[in-house]
Order: sequence, then structure tokens, then C-alpha cells
Amino acid sequence: MLRRGARSGLQLTVAAHSRALGPAIGGCRVRHYEDWRDGLADALRLAKAMTLKCAVAGVPFGGGKSVVALPPSASPELRLAALEDLGELIGSLGGSYIPGPDVGTGPEDMVVLRRHAPQVFCLPPAHGGVGSSSAPTAVGVLVALRAGARHVFGSPSVAGRKVVISGFGAVGSHLATALAADGAAVTVSDVDDAKRLRAAELGLGWVHPDDAPAEPADIFVPAAVGGALSPGVISLLTAPLVVGPANNQLTEDSVAHRLDSQGFTWIPDFVAGAGGIIYTLAREIRGLDHAGATAEVEGIEATTDLLLTRARSNGTTPLAEAITLATTRTKP
Repeated sequence: MLRRGARSGLQLTVAAHSRALGPAIGGCRVRHYEDWRDGLADALRLAKAMTLKCAVAGVPFGGGKSVVALPPSASPELRLAALEDLGELIGSLGGSYIPGPDVGTGPEDMVVLRRHAPQVFCLPPAHGGVGSSSAPTAVGVLVALRAGARHVFGSPSVAGRKVVISGFGAVGSHLATALAADGAAVTVSDVDDAKRLRAAELGLGWVHPDDAPAEPADIFVPAAVGGALSPGVISLLTAPLVVGPANNQLTEDSVAHRLDSQGFTWIPDFVAGAGGIIYTLAREIRGLDHAGATAEVEGIEATTDLLLTRARSNGTTPLAEAITLATTRTKP
């Protein structure tokens, strides 16, 4: 659904890819796009990925996404007006799409949406939600990484491994500190050069984002925006294992075959990055405590192991096996 906000005058998009398993869920993305149509395309791609993520994770929801296309240097007042507009649009859908935070939004923004929408995820704890899902998302990536390391290197341990993380945001920083604590040599990159000081304080290496894929490594972690893996990037890659939380990492599905044919093991983003939704739904829908919800997130390791084993046995790719699993679970 497309609508121009009455308060903000900005273009709003709400995309629901599937409701076969239940209401569509997916984050609210607020960022600048060169053209609002780019935001629409982003919403459609991300909604499809959320359907796959929910199906593989085994949760009873479909995939959706909402996008606000902000102009450059938007004022706080304009941003707030756009969120009010989006909340009103979501509310008009009667609960068929349920939002949560995404790039450019956080738990406090969900409070604004909740003024108009019947339900949102990841409200601040003071408002009855679990707050940011960055930490459980990182947990899911870490256990997927362990499964991948077991298949690629023969051991789940990252001790002594060189890891390059492209994107030093909320999830990327969780991953960096956890991997370093486990003995990995971690190098990070980010488009925000101001984060370089924080990386140095943590004892992490730094590389320019454009040079991150070519940095010699054992494991490459895409943790920024989508489209990180293109044929050109693959020609630069050195790490045999690629796993991370960034959504829509492949510029096109055929890139998965190219990765496989060139000896790389890529774990689909909608598998590795599902920890946030698994945790949030376990806490906010099913009422599990932190330990119980975290244990469910850790189940991503077994799922990853299953997909990698099937791919090896069937001569396919982890992406093909993940899509097969998702399709099986979404059939009536």
C-alpha cells in the first residue's frame, strides 16, 4: 500500500508479501532514498525476505515491511510527522501488518506508531516490550557462524580466526565484541568513520568499507545494508565462510550459485538473521522469559547445520535448501 502522509507530505510504503502463516510482520525502515520508488522496491524485497525468515524460523507469521522515504537532512519534526502518518496507515490495516524497528528506527519510535496501530513489536521495556532486538539477532548470527565454521573448518571455534565485519552498527558491534572475546582477530568497517575511534578502544582492526570484502580473512560478516554480495564483490572475497545479519545480501539469487561454485559457503541472511524475531515473538507473544527465548534463538545453529548438510548431500546451495524448507512450511 502506498500513501502520501497527510502531516508530512512524504511517501509511505507498507508491503505485505504473505499472510499464509499469519499476519505479516516486519520492521519499519526510515531512511533517505534518491527516489521514493527505491523505497518501494526496498519494501517489496524486504517483505519477501521476511516471509522466508519467518517460515524457516518456524514462527506463525508472514512477511511484511514498511518504509518512509526521508529527504536529506530531514528535521526531527518532519520525521515525527512521518511516523505519525505511518502509524495511521498501519492502523487502517486492522492488524494484518505488525511493525517493529528496523534501519533508522528504534523502540521509542514504536511508541509513536502504537498511538495509531493496534499492535507493534519491540516497545521499550517501560511500555511493556522487549526493547531492541539487536542482541538476540547477534546471538542468532553467532550460532549460525558456529555451524558454518564446523562445516568449513572442522570446528565451531573462532579462536585464532580472522573475522571481517562490514557494518559496525548495533548488531555488528555485538558481534565484534563477542567474537573478539572468543579469541577471534576482528576487523570492522563502517560508512561512519567516527566509529573508528570506538573500534580502536575495543582493540579491533579497521578497514575502509570498500576494502572490507578483499581484506584477508577466514570469515566475512555482512552486517550493514543489503546488496553487499555482487559478482564484483565475490571476485574480491577471500573468506571461505560468509555469514551475517544484513538483509538481502545478494544482488540476485544467482549469486548464491556463483559463491558455491567458487568455493565459498554462504549462509542465507534470512536464516542467520532470524534471532531478533524469534526472541521477540517468544517473549511478547508466547510469554517466555529471557533464558527460554534465547534458547529458541540458539536453535538457529541446528537449522543452519541441517541446511548445510542437505546442500552438501543434494549438490545444491544453502539458499536453495532454505527456500525449499520455507516453501514446505508455507504450503496450505
